[in-house]
Amino acid sequence: MLNIAVIWGLIILFIIQPGIAHDGAVAGGQLFIHALLPYLLPYIILTQWLLKMPSSSTKSPLWRRFVKAFVLGSFGGFPVGAVTVVEMKKNDQLTQKQSEFLLAACHAPGPMFVLGFVGAELLGDVTIGWKLLISIHIANILFFFLTLFLLKNSDEKETVEILVAKKTNGIPLLEAIKDSTTIITLIATTVIFFSALGTVLANVLSTATKVDTGIASTALLAFFEMTIGVQSATDHFSTYEIFPILIALILSMNGLSIHMQVAVIAKSSNISMIPYVVGRIWSIVLVPIIFYLIL
Repeated sequence: MLNIAVIWGLIILFIIQPGIAHDGAVAGGQLFIHALLPYLLPYIILTQWLLKMPSSSTKSPLWRRFVKAFVLGSFGGFPVGAVTVVEMKKNDQLTQKQSEFLLAACHAPGPMFVLGFVGAELLGDVTIGWKLLISIHIANILFFFLTLFLLKNSDEKETVEILVAKKTNGIPLLEAIKDSTTIITLIATTVIFFSALGTVLANVLSTATKVDTGIASTALLAFFEMTIGVQSATDHFSTYEIFPILIALILSMNGLSIHMQVAVIAKSSNISMIPYVVGRIWSIVLVPIIFYLIL
């Protein structure tokens, strides 16, 4: 009943404020085309292509599979890490528990997004973008080693050398492009929907209370959709000294849109989200602190 009430409440809210909802959806769509699609799509296709290539070896050391998942997830952007882990689990290259922990560890924004859109366009300095990227990866590497430690001490029995990727009857590149379209559609859908939702709720909050419009918009948009959240922070707080730290905090939060993308992808292989939630709390705490120290 609560879910139904919330859904109907949002439907009524969208009907009452169609113009605000439209503006939020347009803003989300424009940011998706401008800031996400050019940076994400090539990485997603290449990642899928690599994972679908048949292996010539029947042996795959455990550490190599972990490093492969971590590198692809860390440099491919959201939600390439989840896609990589799920694909490797489907190929029997990862066990259930390994998949759950690696889903949390192999998760980072793409370097082109951080350096190009966030660093060059929003922060106005690629050097600051590099420092932010380094901060994100330091936190990720620390969590990755924690993941390795927990897996090593797990009661789950592992084989050091296991399976090759399952062979596909199709052409790997074509299969990669086909699967990538599904992922991109998922990303576009969540970005546009949560951008519209965040914009409407921010307008309601600023209208019904005395909360500053900039604070309300940035807080709610950052909670729902990361990309439009950092854009809102730039519009309202770019002149403040805390602005770079605020951007780091929003990036480490990711936003509900990205979490929903990961949840949908993980659900296809029944991967638990509990370690992922722990990993996101880890990032929210560590990334802004590390960024502040090296800024």
